[in-house]
Amino acid sequence: MASVCFYFQAHQPFRLRHYTVFDKDKNYFDDHKNAQICRKVAHKCYLPANRLMLENIRKHNGQFKIAYSITGTLIEQLKEYAPEVLSTFHALAQTGCVEFLAETYYHSLSALYSRDEFYQQIEKHCNAMEELFGQRPRVFRNTELIYSDAVARMVESMGRFDGIITEGADHILGYRNANFVYRPNGCEHLKLLLKNYQLSDDIAFRFSNRAWAEWPLNAEKFAHWVNNVNGSGYTVNLFMDYETFGEHQWADTGIFDFMSHLPECILRHPDNNFKTPSEVIDSYPVADTIEVPNLISWADTERDLSAWLGNPMQSNALYQIHRLEDRIKNTGDEELLELWRKLLTSDHFYYMCTKYFADGDVHKYFNPYDSPYDSYINFMNVLDNLSGRAAKADFAQEIAEMASMPSAAKSQVQTV
Repeated sequence: MASVCFYFQAHQPFRLRHYTVFDKDKNYFDDHKNAQICRKVAHKCYLPANRLMLENIRKHNGQFKIAYSITGTLIEQLKEYAPEVLSTFHALAQTGCVEFLAETYYHSLSALYSRDEFYQQIEKHCNAMEELFGQRPRVFRNTELIYSDAVARMVESMGRFDGIITEGADHILGYRNANFVYRPNGCEHLKLLLKNYQLSDDIAFRFSNRAWAEWPLNAEKFAHWVNNVNGSGYTVNLFMDYETFGEHQWADTGIFDFMSHLPECILRHPDNNFKTPSEVIDSYPVADTIEVPNLISWADTERDLSAWLGNPMQSNALYQIHRLEDRIKNTGDEELLELWRKLLTSDHFYYMCTKYFADGDVHKYFNPYDSPYDSYINFMNVLDNLSGRAAKADFAQEIAEMASMPSAAKSQVQTV
């Protein structure tokens, strides 16, 4: 039995506008660029891909199934700039063949810095999925599949999830393969699904590469590779960016035609089917426990966190933004909290990456800056302004609290 489990990440950040040290404007984000990119990707990817997925579900009478993780930052932009995309996601949700996963609402690295913020963003995202699509997520995927034993234990402690997803990196698998269901080390209930990165990347990265030995890739050939898993695994987890369809791989590469024919080719084999992540978890037993003591991700060839924490600029920016958490939250100002959380989005730190070797083109994708250094300076200018606003709001709150004190208490405070 080989169950094909498709999961797509759909995400766009709120990109910052050019912000100098002298700038005092409270609007930090480039609304024009964000609208332009959102509408472009909606036209090239989200709309045609959603229609194709819906056609596949109907064509195969519900046998074709998929899952999405749609970030809160993308949902907010779709509401503003491309509401027609949300209507197609609603149509997909109504089929009963689509699962919506949970993640951090702002696609942040909060799991590394603040357990409280991590939990709050997950809760916010789960609420959004339930409100928009009528589903309370059962499976969690962290930002960019960032994962470790500690992250899994945090997720299990929430008591709401049955599964978690991460990268099937070779160094955590050893002699095993990604085509089984596993148990995270230290967890009693949570099940772990691992991305089959070889087959996933054949679609996401190599599909249009004419130098690739397997080019051109067609649905029949890919289905044959899936069939080979029969007898050596239960599930083929194909996890990738949704922007693969039409944006990373343009329509003229044949990517939509490939995806249109793939379900039929997969289902020709009597032992094959499609399952959502929850269905995979419900259907198959745990094969083994996987230990991941150090953080991993699905980024780059290293499968580590160097895309976001690989140089001093990134480390400093992340430290400075997270040290503002208590001050921001203590102000009680919802606008400042929302701005701070949008600055936590991992893309801001990804743009500061100085890794321009084999992965260079990946780090340049949708990057609005000329260099990582420009990104860092711009981010820190915005952060400095936000920090100043938080300090003023904190001071104003203290004055207001003192003003509401009884006279005797004021006198005591002044004496102290």
